[in-house]
Amino acid sequence: MSLPDPTAQDIRGTEDFARVEHFFESVHAPAFGEISNADSPSASPDGEAIAFAGEVLTALEGRTRTRLCVADADGARLLTDDDADERHPRFSPDGRVIAFTSDRAVAGVQQLELLDVASGKLRRTPPVDGTVEYLHWSPRGDRILLGVAGLGADMSGGEGSGGIAQGAAAPEADADWLPHVDAGAADDQWRSAWVYDVEQASVERVSPERLNVWEAVWCGPDALLVVVSPTPDEGAWYTADLQRLDLSTGRLEKLYSTDRQLGWPAASPSGDRVGVVRAVCSDRWVVAGDVVLLGEDGPSSVDTLGVDVTHLQWLDDLRLAFAGVRGLDSVVGVHDTASGRTAELWSSNTTIGSRYPSASFREDGSAAVVHHSYDIYPELAWLRDGKTQVVASLRHRGADRRVEVAGSAEPVTWLAGDGWEIQGILCTPDGPGPHPLLVNIHGGPVWAYRNSWAIGGALTPLLVSRGYAVLHPNPRGSGGRGQEFAEAVFGDMGGADTNDFLSGIDHLVDRGLVDPERVGVFGGSYGGFMSSWLVTQAPARFAAAVPVAPVTNWYSQHHTSNIPYFDQIFLNADPHAAGGLYHDRSPVMFADGVRAPVLQITGLEDRCTPPTQATEFHNALLSAGVTSVCVSYPGEGHGIRAFPAVIDFSTRVVDWFERHMPAQTSPEEG
Repeated sequence: MSLPDPTAQDIRGTEDFARVEHFFESVHAPAFGEISNADSPSASPDGEAIAFAGEVLTALEGRTRTRLCVADADGARLLTDDDADERHPRFSPDGRVIAFTSDRAVAGVQQLELLDVASGKLRRTPPVDGTVEYLHWSPRGDRILLGVAGLGADMSGGEGSGGIAQGAAAPEADADWLPHVDAGAADDQWRSAWVYDVEQASVERVSPERLNVWEAVWCGPDALLVVVSPTPDEGAWYTADLQRLDLSTGRLEKLYSTDRQLGWPAASPSGDRVGVVRAVCSDRWVVAGDVVLLGEDGPSSVDTLGVDVTHLQWLDDLRLAFAGVRGLDSVVGVHDTASGRTAELWSSNTTIGSRYPSASFREDGSAAVVHHSYDIYPELAWLRDGKTQVVASLRHRGADRRVEVAGSAEPVTWLAGDGWEIQGILCTPDGPGPHPLLVNIHGGPVWAYRNSWAIGGALTPLLVSRGYAVLHPNPRGSGGRGQEFAEAVFGDMGGADTNDFLSGIDHLVDRGLVDPERVGVFGGSYGGFMSSWLVTQAPARFAAAVPVAPVTNWYSQHHTSNIPYFDQIFLNADPHAAGGLYHDRSPVMFADGVRAPVLQITGLEDRCTPPTQATEFHNALLSAGVTSVCVSYPGEGHGIRAFPAVIDFSTRVVDWFERHMPAQTSPEEG
């Protein structure tokens, strides 16, 4: 088989592009027009149905879009019949209405809509000034809280970076020579809280001007619990605090601030009790940490049974339910504030939720979830009495095909050089080793791999089908191991965690699973940084590398990224001082020691790790005589997410590793 020229701009006519395209078609096409994935489950009050946002593909084109769906005794089905992108379904407290958002009116701009469950009748609502990112019913069901982002706001890195309205319908064309002007925070970059009155069918903004509302939930019937900052830039989230907004007076009361980050605020139905998750975080919406209760005596910690909490919901005025991750397990529990006791309701080495565990609880403690694992296709399920009760599986022939070629996944642990235990998930092809190994490093650094469908992406099963073993390590800094473990990367990015990866490779080599002469590395975001960093620190270890959306120069990253506060707190250094970690942990400074060929991947709309980061390392490698190719995708942000760019990207990654460290097996024909 001849591999495509890695420097070619267009590889669509090549044999291997056709193979990869066929792989994607074989696993997706059998479900075209049907519900093929699920997100944002919402439990009906009677426990009979689960509303959710269901992914429906009709072709391998564009970005993922979802539709309003429900799963019950009759299976899973669509509730609407047009092609709008619909998200965030939430049952009303009486179960009669599902509130959700839709871009039916303007493509890419989410607005509130209501579905009458009995009649199936849709009701549109007056538009808000921006796009709705989330919604919550009031305790009485008479109002709906809307979190609204201005159309000039940024998406978080975990969402893909770029503008929040990247998919919005274009306005009337302006002259193509007009410049982009940046003068700091613009009026359309703020996030705000709005309230829709169900009876009056009216909507109004309730948060004050010049206050950026990152998250908001009801705090009793007439107040909101809000995570806010005085500016709207992404970096401001890292220092946001928790406040209470009285809707009758407009008065704001600061409740809690910390030197860590805050997320998943939750208030009891009466508003008398308040909880929030406090954690060391590298990305907005990727929050996993300790639960803090706020009362008259100040903040107090909740025993979460060793779980890094990623979701909070009050069952009533006394009981606080949570979901989270403990090691490689997903866990659901409930804390009773009256007794001070915490009970574990369910745990499994499978996965609930997407990026992190999430659930929709009923008052009896049961929870609606999206459940899956490496070999369990996403399914809508109830967690009841410690068991998983499946309501509807979304599995189809394409999913069966992926299982056939994706090998198996197993948990692995090893000791780093300083004795710390490191965990990960190893996916291996069928047949005996030793296999060529690819180390897939996650972003963050505060995130964690779990036993999930396709390990959250397309590359792992594709690479396994080509004969590669793929290791997914959770080094120090990862979530799920407590805040001390997560904080271990503070002031030391690219330090001790470097050995966490290298010792993991040694462990697999010692087990006879891995060929030490054929080891590659790839990853996105922080994984892109570490992929670039590792080939400078252990140049003889790696045969090839593919950094995706990397950081390669912390100096320029600080001054060009939309989250400069991130590197300042995680390096714990002064970005304006010469030398120090901003120099010592920048891969570009050590490019002349690299031996492995490097394929750089970047999106031209990435505001989180700007495309110049890949360009800098690419040019430094070329100057050092190292083989390097830099591939930049227009219209893509922090990661490659739209078809057919996903196919092109996947082809280039597979071909890069097959060119420089071949699996020496027949490639999967699909």
